[in-house]
Amino acid sequence: MKNIINKVISLKIKLLTFLVGLVLLPIGCTDLEEEVYSEVTESSFTPSESDIISVMASAYTPMRFVMGWQGYFDLQEEPGDMFVTPTRPNGWDDGGTYKRMHFHEWTETQWQPRNTWISCFNGINSANRVILQIESGELPVSEEQAASIVAEMRALRALYYSMLVDTHGNVPIIASYSDELPVQSSRTEVYNFIVSELTEVIPSLTETVDQSTYGRMTKWAAYHVLARVYLNAEVYTGTPQWSKVIEACNEIINSNAFELSPSYSDIFKTENETNPEMVFAIPYDQIFAGQWNAHMKMLLPDHRLVFDMQAQPWGGSSCNPQFIDSYDPNDNRLEDTWLMGDQLNASDGSVVMTLRKEMPSIYDCDFTDGFRCGKYEIEPGATGGLSVDFPFLRYTDVLMMKAEALLRTNKGDEAAAIVTEVRMRSFEDPAQATVTGAELEGDTTVEYGTLAEDGTIDDPGDQSAVPYGRFLDELGWEFAAEARRRSDMIRFGVYQTKNWYNHTPQGEHTTLFPIGLEELNTNTNLSQNPGY
Repeated sequence: MKNIINKVISLKIKLLTFLVGLVLLPIGCTDLEEEVYSEVTESSFTPSESDIISVMASAYTPMRFVMGWQGYFDLQEEPGDMFVTPTRPNGWDDGGTYKRMHFHEWTETQWQPRNTWISCFNGINSANRVILQIESGELPVSEEQAASIVAEMRALRALYYSMLVDTHGNVPIIASYSDELPVQSSRTEVYNFIVSELTEVIPSLTETVDQSTYGRMTKWAAYHVLARVYLNAEVYTGTPQWSKVIEACNEIINSNAFELSPSYSDIFKTENETNPEMVFAIPYDQIFAGQWNAHMKMLLPDHRLVFDMQAQPWGGSSCNPQFIDSYDPNDNRLEDTWLMGDQLNASDGSVVMTLRKEMPSIYDCDFTDGFRCGKYEIEPGATGGLSVDFPFLRYTDVLMMKAEALLRTNKGDEAAAIVTEVRMRSFEDPAQATVTGAELEGDTTVEYGTLAEDGTIDDPGDQSAVPYGRFLDELGWEFAAEARRRSDMIRFGVYQTKNWYNHTPQGEHTTLFPIGLEELNTNTNLSQNPGY
C-alpha cells in the first residue's frame, strides 16, 4: 500500500498526517486566518519528534491537485495542441469552460487558473507554517534537523513558486507566515526569488535517494526545479540562461542517482515508486492519497469493461488528430500513450467499442471520436482514483533540458546524441531512433492550422517555420500527458502564434493566466495581469 509522503510511513502516521493537515491547512493565499475543520486544534496538538514527518506532510499534500479535477494537468494541457474536450452526446459543455481553455478566451473567474493559484498558495502557506514552527522552537528537533527541515520546506516552497511564475507570473512572494495582505511582485522578482532560494538551500538538502526521501524535495529535485526555471528564463525575464541549465542538469547526471527506465511504460505503472527515473514524484493512493481522477475525464464510460474498473469514467477529453499524425508510426510511445482503435472487453476479449482518430468539431463530437490517453496504468478494480504516482520530475526531463540548452547554443550534435539515447528504448530499429542535430534544428512535423469537419486544414494561419521545432516535437512525444505541453509551446513560440484544431491565436497576453476576481477583490495590493 502506497504512502502519502514515502513508502515506509505507517498507517498510524498516514492518519495523523490527515489530522495535522486539517489543523495546519490555510484557507487562502490572502487570508491567513485558520479555520478549524475538526476538533483537533493547534492548542490541543503537541507534536513529538516522531510526528515531524506528518507535520511536514501538510505542505506536500496540496501537490495532489496536479492530477485532480480541473487541476494543474488541465491548466497545462487543455490550452495546448494535444488535448481537447469537445461537446459530446453525454454533455461536456460545462458552461463553456473547456472551450474557453481551447480558444484561450478564459476570464478572471475561470476555475482551472484559480485552482492552481489557490492550491499553490495553500502549499506555500503550509511550508511557511512549518518553518515558523521550527524556527520558534514549537517542534522538538535538533539544530541539525531544524536546518534540514527548513531547507526542505524552502525548496518545496520554491517548487510551488516555479508553477506560479509560469502560470500567473506576477504573484505575491510570501516568505513568512503572516496575517498581512501580501504585496504583488513582478515576474522577474518571482524568478529571482526562486533561483535565490534554491541556490541557498541546495547545500543543506539530502542527497539520499531511497524510500525515506521518496516524494520529498532532495538536492536533486531542487536542482531539477532550478534547471526548469533556468530553461524558461527567457520567457520569465527576457534573458536566456542556457549555460546554467546545463550546469544544473550536470549536477543531477553526475550524481549517478538516476537512470533512464529501460521500459517507457514502466514509468507510469501503478507500482512505479522504484522506477529509476523518479526525481520527484507526487504519491497517490486510491484510499489514503486521492485526487487522481484525470483518467476519469479521459476514458469513455465503457472503458469500465476494458479495464475491469469499479467506477465508470466520464468520457470527455481526447487527442487532437494533428498531434497523433505527427508521430513516427514506428515510435512505440504512440501505442504506449494513446488508446486507439478496437477496445476489448477484459473478460471475454470482445470488441466493446472502436475509437477513431477524427474529431469533427469541438462543438459536436461522438463518444468514440478521438484517441484517448492510456499512458497511466488502470488497475483492475480501479475506482474513481488511481494509485499511480505522478512523475512530476523525471530523469528523462533532465537529459532533454540539457539537450535543448546544447541545441540552442550551437551544439546540435551533442544534443542529438542525448535525444537519440532517449529514443532508443521506444524504437525496435536503432537506425530509426537516431536523429541528427540538423533534424532537431528543423521545423515541427505537426501540421498546424484549424481543422474543417472533414479533417482538412480550414485556416492554415501562421505557417512560418518553428526554430528547433523538431525538438519541440520530441518533447511532445516523450512527455505527452505529463502536465507540461503549454509551457513547452510557449518557450518555442508556438502557443501564441499557431492555429490548431478549432483554436486561433488570441495574443501574447494569453501566455499568462488572469488573476482570479475573488483574489483581486480580497487583496487590494493585487493588479490584474496585462490584457485582461
